Amino acid sequence: MCSIFGMKKPMWSNEFIEGEFSKTDDRGPDATRYIYNEKIALGFKRLSIMGLNERGIQPFFYNDIYVVCNGEIYGFRDIKKEFKDYPFVSESDCEVLLPLYIKYGLDMFKHLDAEFALILYDAKEDKIIAGRDPLGIRPLYYGICKNGEYVFASEPIALLKMVDKVMPFPPGHYFDGERFVCYNDLTNVSDYVSGDIDTKICPTIKSLLVDAVEKRLDSDAPLGFLLSGGLDSSLVCAIAAKKLKKPIKTFAIGMVGDAIDLKYANEVSDYLHTDHKEFYMTKDDVISSLREIIYHLGTFDITTIRASVGMYLLCKKIKEETNVKVLLTGEVSDELFGYKYTDYAPSALEFQAEAQKRVRELHMYDVLRADRCISSNSLEARVPFGDIAFVKYVMSIDPKLKLNTYNKGKYLLRHAFEGDYLPHDILYREKAAFSDAVGHSMVDIIKEYANSYYSDEEFNEKIKKYNYVRPFTKESLLYREIFEEFYPNQAQMIVDFWMPNRNWPGCNVDDPSARVLANYKDSGK
Repeated sequence: MCSIFGMKKPMWSNEFIEGEFSKTDDRGPDATRYIYNEKIALGFKRLSIMGLNERGIQPFFYNDIYVVCNGEIYGFRDIKKEFKDYPFVSESDCEVLLPLYIKYGLDMFKHLDAEFALILYDAKEDKIIAGRDPLGIRPLYYGICKNGEYVFASEPIALLKMVDKVMPFPPGHYFDGERFVCYNDLTNVSDYVSGDIDTKICPTIKSLLVDAVEKRLDSDAPLGFLLSGGLDSSLVCAIAAKKLKKPIKTFAIGMVGDAIDLKYANEVSDYLHTDHKEFYMTKDDVISSLREIIYHLGTFDITTIRASVGMYLLCKKIKEETNVKVLLTGEVSDELFGYKYTDYAPSALEFQAEAQKRVRELHMYDVLRADRCISSNSLEARVPFGDIAFVKYVMSIDPKLKLNTYNKGKYLLRHAFEGDYLPHDILYREKAAFSDAVGHSMVDIIKEYANSYYSDEEFNEKIKKYNYVRPFTKESLLYREIFEEFYPNQAQMIVDFWMPNRNWPGCNVDDPSARVLANYKDSGK
């Protein structure tokens, strides 16, 4: 991960900007560079992943065009071949953004196969441009300064003292200097794909996911893999192991005493012959990390925080004990193929509408969690299930085929990889929510702590001051109060608590965990 900052007509001293931007140092600890003048302030903090020498430091500039980008541009070597006359100065993938802009202008965004957030300044037009990938895998936030200019940064913490209201940059959009323009809505499906699942649908799912993993193995820095033992992370590891033809480095974490997932992660590791490390966390680790995690996340959402505890502590261990700098993860699969609660979808159209909502909001929940847990430990996240071509295809599959009529959730994905990718019991293992699967005791510990922290009277009184997304449990109040301490009056960055669709039969629950659903059954065992 890297960190970027940019605005026109900076209102503040260089020292003030650098002080605020330094709050994102963890994202880019390897080098920092600024460009300042009366018209522009651009900042870049680098985590060296591609083109590791000093020529890869941004901002890149050419003919009065400047760019900073936190991203991975897949296929950048082929793009370079398209611009043989361009004087590239580095081996960095992000340098191709300049010739792409020169040739295509704002249409450049339609030519990117990438996870990215960028800020570009065109001095000839005196225009600042910003853009974000279609799923929001790379973070970008903005606000409007008192002089009317927009300011952009990788994390909201860098903007709090500059603007009154910080908002997430909408995924799949660019800012053209005046307004936000949608260039790619992956949830907008014009024609559904149908056909035989054995000869058409599942082979295409398999081919696209294999391609998505393979392109994310390109790194000049050491690679690792988060392995929970669930379907999604296990598939990513299995594909990578086949492609690399050497032992990959895998990592897992669980609670002392009831680490549900570790036995499955070990089974996958043994099957794939990975170089596997596992770690344990304690009750004290969980409680003592909450403030730090909420600070890095910039959210008060219940399930996002719960699921971040294990992931954050695991990434912290990886940073401390290994040389790995890039981690592949299994996020985005559930939004596409369904959660446990989507088994209750009343119709195919409602399943599709729910998938569209979840994909549009990914950047506030699972994708945010993966980014912050990994980047706050100076590592980079790559998300194969978030591949543009893969998401576009799965979203276009006739939702009748994605409904759980097979007595097994996410059946199409499982069926696509039958064979020698994974042991059958892993491939068809019931889903366990990550915040539960690191150990059921973890969520119980947090709830117990929150319930002892507030009396009933305190809880009923304190929630009254929150008119927007009001806390509804003592746990959610605890998270909200910590959030407000770090991000006062910025709750609008999150649209709501992540919850199952309460309008569906079987989903009117008071907790986001799949454990409370009647169909959870043996999922968490």
